[in-house]
Amino acid sequence: MTRLVATRRQVLAAMVAAPALATPALSQPRAFTLALTPVLMISDLDLMGLLRTYLATALGMPVQLATRRSYQDVTVLVMGGKVDAAWVCGFPYVMHRDLLDVVAVPIWRGSPLYESYLIVEHGSPAQDWSDLEGHMHAFSDPDSNSGYLVTAALLARNGRRTDSFFQSTMFTYEHRNVVRAVASGLAQSGSVDGYIWDTMADTEPELADATRVLRRSEPLGFPPVVVNRTLGDPGRSTALREALLSMASDDLGRSLLAALRLDGFTEVAPTHYDAIAAHAARVRSM
Repeated sequence: MTRLVATRRQVLAAMVAAPALATPALSQPRAFTLALTPVLMISDLDLMGLLRTYLATALGMPVQLATRRSYQDVTVLVMGGKVDAAWVCGFPYVMHRDLLDVVAVPIWRGSPLYESYLIVEHGSPAQDWSDLEGHMHAFSDPDSNSGYLVTAALLARNGRRTDSFFQSTMFTYEHRNVVRAVASGLAQSGSVDGYIWDTMADTEPELADATRVLRRSEPLGFPPVVVNRTLGDPGRSTALREALLSMASDDLGRSLLAALRLDGFTEVAPTHYDAIAAHAARVRSM
């Protein structure tokens, strides 16, 4: 069975080996550190700079963004208290929500929800998910909800497993790379974040148009910003929540939201992610 989201033991072991973030000069206030995963459109340096500038202004302190390639790496940082907060996927959150608190969740197209897409090459004859059997399939990350778990749960509901349903699979470790893999023919199909695919349809239409959305999942909780319940600083967590919730009321914040193609941020109850937890339980039972 393909590995599910990092277990508590794996995360704890990785914490020991994880490098510490750079320590600011003693004359400077301790920077607020936020870890990010490729679930967001964060590879653009201008966008990263805008995010850092907004948060630094809203929080009144320097801000350091820590980007990591895999979801597990980001989970390690927040679970070990090496960062103040992290923007994670809903899958790692539900697996560790006894230790993590949701600070705020993005609002996309009027709702704190998004979908997972199954995509194929634009000219593929596939009409249903069952037509993907025997494909070379691209996933984004083994700890991704939209880029792995939703598809694994769909197969599990039908008594199938990813390692036997697909001829072979690959992990691209970025949702845009899933689209690239399918568009180029490197993979015949892929599992991707609908927010990312729809954004690419606007920003990189030559890639998105080379693929086709075969299936959309049910709406699920958008990737949240989380803090460590026991190791985090409550004052910093509250300040971050206020900064995120007020983003749509600030000129710089609105510019950032426009770049991210988000409407704002909101608060949700932990139950907002119960459907993702149910998917994880279903896959574990296979």
